[in-house]
Amino acid sequence: MTAMYTLIGDVVGSRRLDDRAAAQERIGAALHEVAGLVEAAQVLEPTVGDEFQGAFTTVADAALAALLVRLVLLPTVDVRCGLGHGEVTVHDGGRRPLLQDGPGWWSAREALEVLSRPRRSTERTWYVGPDAGRVNAFLLTRDALVDRLGDRGHRLLAAALRGESQADIAATEGISRSAVSQQFARGVGAVREAHRSFAETADAQD
Repeated sequence: MTAMYTLIGDVVGSRRLDDRAAAQERIGAALHEVAGLVEAAQVLEPTVGDEFQGAFTTVADAALAALLVRLVLLPTVDVRCGLGHGEVTVHDGGRRPLLQDGPGWWSAREALEVLSRPRRSTERTWYVGPDAGRVNAFLLTRDALVDRLGDRGHRLLAAALRGESQADIAATEGISRSAVSQQFARGVGAVREAHRSFAETADAQD
């Protein structure tokens, strides 16, 4: 067994979706896009029902992947992600999706179940594992900032996390660089820099 940072996600309010087939297609495309942006130990893929999962070598990568999937899917689909840590066993490696077991997946499932509680209904990411207090403080603050950005802010944040410059973002959005700069000042830049700092501290502790 190998210790990993695991991610299990599901769709928020999936029963209320007008077109579940279209939503599943979008989720598959989003997971494929994020797989090209964040290196995974086990690639993100749909599993059963409205769930998806993957695994990463650092908690920072798992947290970043969770956010990117959400940003790519908003505003039509929202997701929540449970993150965990522990040893992982893969049964029948040729099967898709992978049949997985072990403490890593149990902890991610526990984190997802925390988010299903009524008092956590507005939260979108939770972590069960080493240094959970620090990690969840980051996730709660990050997600609160993300929720205040609005649709354009979400698009700009996704682009910023992909490494695009403000000039490129302005060209893609068809807006001025000043408008982009204002969005960065309202929270886009803070979330991007917070992720960079979180990754640096996570790497130092792993």
